[in-house]
Amino acid sequence: MYLKSLELSGFKSFAKKANLDFNAQVTAIVGPNGSGKSNVAEAFRFVLGEQSIKSMRGKRTEDLIFNGGESSARGNRASVKLAFDNSKRLLDIDFDEVAIERVIHRDSLSEYFINGSQVRLRDIVELLAGAHIGASGHHIISQGEADRILNANSRERREMIEDALGLKIFQYKREESERKLEKTRENMDKVESLRKEIAPHIKFLKKQVERVEKTIALREELKNIYRQYLKRESEYLALTEKALADESAGPKRDLERLEKELAAAKKALEASKHKDVKSSELISLEARLKSTRESRDDATRSIGRIEGEIASLEKMLARERTSADAETVTIEYSKVRSLIDRVNELLDDISSVPKIRELLKSFLESNKNSKSQNRAGDIEKELKILRDRKIDADKESREKETELAKLSSHYAALQKEIEKEKDSSRDAEKAMFRIMAEENEIRGRLSVIRVREEKLRLETEDFKRELGEGAALIGRDITLYESDQAASAPEERRVQEDRRREIEKIKVRLEDQGGASPDEVMKEYKETSERDEFLAREIADLERSAESLTNLIKELEEKLDTLFSEGIAKINSQFKDFFALMFGGGEAALSVIKEKKRKRGPSAEELAEMGIETGDEAEEGEEETELGVDIRVNLPRKKIKGLEMLSGGERALTSIALLFAISQVNPPPFIILDETDAALDEANSKKYGDMVENLSKHSQLIVITHNRETMSRAGVLYGVTMGREGYSKLLSIAFNDAVAVAK
Repeated sequence: MYLKSLELSGFKSFAKKANLDFNAQVTAIVGPNGSGKSNVAEAFRFVLGEQSIKSMRGKRTEDLIFNGGESSARGNRASVKLAFDNSKRLLDIDFDEVAIERVIHRDSLSEYFINGSQVRLRDIVELLAGAHIGASGHHIISQGEADRILNANSRERREMIEDALGLKIFQYKREESERKLEKTRENMDKVESLRKEIAPHIKFLKKQVERVEKTIALREELKNIYRQYLKRESEYLALTEKALADESAGPKRDLERLEKELAAAKKALEASKHKDVKSSELISLEARLKSTRESRDDATRSIGRIEGEIASLEKMLARERTSADAETVTIEYSKVRSLIDRVNELLDDISSVPKIRELLKSFLESNKNSKSQNRAGDIEKELKILRDRKIDADKESREKETELAKLSSHYAALQKEIEKEKDSSRDAEKAMFRIMAEENEIRGRLSVIRVREEKLRLETEDFKRELGEGAALIGRDITLYESDQAASAPEERRVQEDRRREIEKIKVRLEDQGGASPDEVMKEYKETSERDEFLAREIADLERSAESLTNLIKELEEKLDTLFSEGIAKINSQFKDFFALMFGGGEAALSVIKEKKRKRGPSAEELAEMGIETGDEAEEGEEETELGVDIRVNLPRKKIKGLEMLSGGERALTSIALLFAISQVNPPPFIILDETDAALDEANSKKYGDMVENLSKHSQLIVITHNRETMSRAGVLYGVTMGREGYSKLLSIAFNDAVAVAK
């Protein structure tokens, strides 16, 4: 990997875009004082992530942005882009060319980019650390900071050497591992706190679960005994219902039979009520019989007289047949005709016989007085009619006799029926009394059965209620009692009562258990237990992670110690040679020292926040050991052993020798030397140039110098000038021109 180019825009004195291409192993940048050539070195610091404005000779962020000139306005942003050839993948990124850019605005906002993609500062620092380009800036050495490594304390010096040795990547890993370990321990504490928080709840839930398990056992016991009870009760109710049905069937049939018999008896009794009507009918019939007999007797007597009168009329007719003339007969005929009509009318009613007799008498008397008017022929005809009517009257008389016989027979039958009905009424009344007595006895039995049926109904309702209560208390599977095996043998009712009492006892015990729903408790306990188990697994995982991180940190520390010790040895070898070269002899070496420092403990305020009362002495903690690096020098021909006794030139040569030695042990990809040769005389400048050439074999060098000897060792020379516009410009120049520009 090597530097390809550096692009500056708006950075400090470079108002306009300026580009430096690094095509040689050594590039020199020259220019008079105040031209801005040292701003190139600061541009390297800037783009590589330097956060100290002071180290870039500024006070505020905006001091890094071009502030304007006579003809140039001040800028609002500054950017520096550094391009690397990464074909050998020294940078851990899969690009042949890597461009790192930093942009800064006047509001102090910094932006970082890798190949145009915005990234974090940390991403850039970690990327460069893998290529031994550390944050300490050991590869960028300015004129005023050449002896910084000499002025640093032992701990700072150790850090600079670690950075130069490329140990930063391991330190980053260790620090990252330590942060992860700290975070892991924090997470462990949090998880432990969570476990401690839920531990009382788990303990409480465990007791609840024990109660729930007891409840479940009680519920199971209750379910079993409930199902036995329900099965037995169901069978008992069914058998009782059947027994009552069978027991009531006979009385109901008897009652139906008796009701029919009672209806028949009532009907018979109702029928016997007609005897009074028949008695009245009998009295009426007796009157009719008496009247009919009297009429019959009168008719018989009247017929006899009519017969006598007819005989008398026949004699008269015989006497006067010869003496009556025709006119008299005609007259008489008319009279007889009238008489016959009247007799016919009267014959319709037997009671009119006396009237017939009177008519005949009147007729005969009239005939005596009117003999001259009779007609023999007509009389004979009338006699014939009278005879016929007599026949009819006889017939009528016989019919009356027949009717009288019928009435007599009906009268006798009616008397018999009345007597029979009297007997039937007495029998019906006896039957009714008997039936009603039997009915009362049967109804009494049915009443007892109905009481038992009512009791059965109430027991059935209780059964249904208990079934509902059991289903609500235990669950719907209690209703599956019907599928249970039937009872093997009958049992006494008191056994079922014992079961009922046992059920009530278990119910009371369940009520005493109380608490939340078993399902909810079990669910919450399961969830909380799973949460606790999860946290326990988390703690175990975190403990394994912590152990792994602790081992990794230990390995990294061991590796750092080993590499650091090896690096110190290699640096000492090179430091000795470079020191002897620069001073013409003498000795110099680095030594690792252990310093004890008191570890700072929690402050009084921090302890107070934790509820611990203590004094001011609590702010100091226990002592800890810290490694540092000390420098020992021994100049030739001088009795100087410590750095504090060196002159300024000697310090400069010592720092250069040390920095070059460090660079030789773990050469960085590039080194920027900013006027580090300014204080050297001609002899030392040549030695310095030789060391530059030696360093360029392993690292790319960008040298900012006024020194002619140093310029002569460069492959490419850039000149920096400051024009009237008030900003720096870059020029690619030849060696002779460079000497002139440097002046």
